[in-house]
Amino acid sequence: MFPGFESHVVKTSGAEIPLVKGGDGPPLLLLHGNPLTHVSWHKVAPELAKTYTVIAPDLRGYGDSSKPEGGEDHAAYSFRAMGQDNFEIMDHFGFERFAVAGHDRGARVGFRMALDRPERVTRLAALDIVPTHAVLSNVTLGWGLESYHWFFMAQKAPFPEKLLTADLGYYIDYKLNKKGVGLSIFDPRAMAEYKRCTTPEQIHAVCEDYRATVGVDFAMDKADFGKRKIACPVLVIWGSNSHCGRHFRPVEMWADWADDLRGFAVPTGHYPAEQRPDLILAAFGAFFAGVEPKSVAA
Repeated sequence: MFPGFESHVVKTSGAEIPLVKGGDGPPLLLLHGNPLTHVSWHKVAPELAKTYTVIAPDLRGYGDSSKPEGGEDHAAYSFRAMGQDNFEIMDHFGFERFAVAGHDRGARVGFRMALDRPERVTRLAALDIVPTHAVLSNVTLGWGLESYHWFFMAQKAPFPEKLLTADLGYYIDYKLNKKGVGLSIFDPRAMAEYKRCTTPEQIHAVCEDYRATVGVDFAMDKADFGKRKIACPVLVIWGSNSHCGRHFRPVEMWADWADDLRGFAVPTGHYPAEQRPDLILAAFGAFFAGVEPKSVAA
C-alpha cells in the first residue's frame, strides 16, 4: 500500500515503533488517529513522497507498535510521551527540524510536539480536531452523544476493555462508520489492517490513551492555556460532516493556541485523507510548500 517505501522499526526510550519511510526531500511526519494505524495515510503518502521524505509510524499502543504499561497516571500514553517517540524517530533518521501532519489522536500528538519543541516543528497540519483543552472545556450534548468514547474508554480498567473486546469485529465496524458515511470510503486492504490490529492489547492501550487525555494531558493544556502558543504556521482542516464540523468552531478555538493560522472545512466525515485524498493532497501540497492553501466548498 506504500509503493517504494521501506519498513523500519525504531526503538525509542519508551516503545518500539514500526513505520514506513519513503521519498526524498524535506522531512514530513504523518501521525494517524484512533482506531487506525499508519495505513490511514496510504492514499496520500505516495504522492507526498514525490516531494518530501515521508515518515509514517504507528503511534505507541496502536497497530504493531509496542504497548507499554501506562503507569498509575497513564502518562506513558500522554500526547507528550507519544510525541517523544516521534522526536526520537526523527532523530534516528537525522532530521532535526521537520513538518508534521496529524489526524485525530495524531493531530493531538502533533499539537503537543509543536508546543513543547517549537525549534523542531516547522509546520503543523491538523485534520479534524480542535485542541483538547477546547474539547474538554466545551462539552455539549450533541458532541457527547457522538463522542461517547472519550469518557467511556477513560473509565477505570478493565471495565471498557471487557465490554469492547466482547465483539471486536462489531466494534471496529461501528467505530469507523461515523454518522452513516459508510465503510466504503476505506480501501478493503486498509480495513483488513485496522481489523487485524484491533486486538485486546490495542483496546487496552487505546483506553490508556483516553485515560491520559482526561488526566495528565488536560492538566498540561490547562497549565499552558493563555501562556504558550504554537510558533510555527498551522493549517486546520475539518470535515463538514464530522463531529468537529458540527459541534465546534475550529478556527476560533485553534486561535487560542496559534497566531499563524489558517483553516477550512472539506466535504467529508471524520476521515478526510481516506474519503477525499485529492482535497487533502492539494491542501498539504500548498501549505507545506509555503503557499496559502485554497478552501473548498464544504
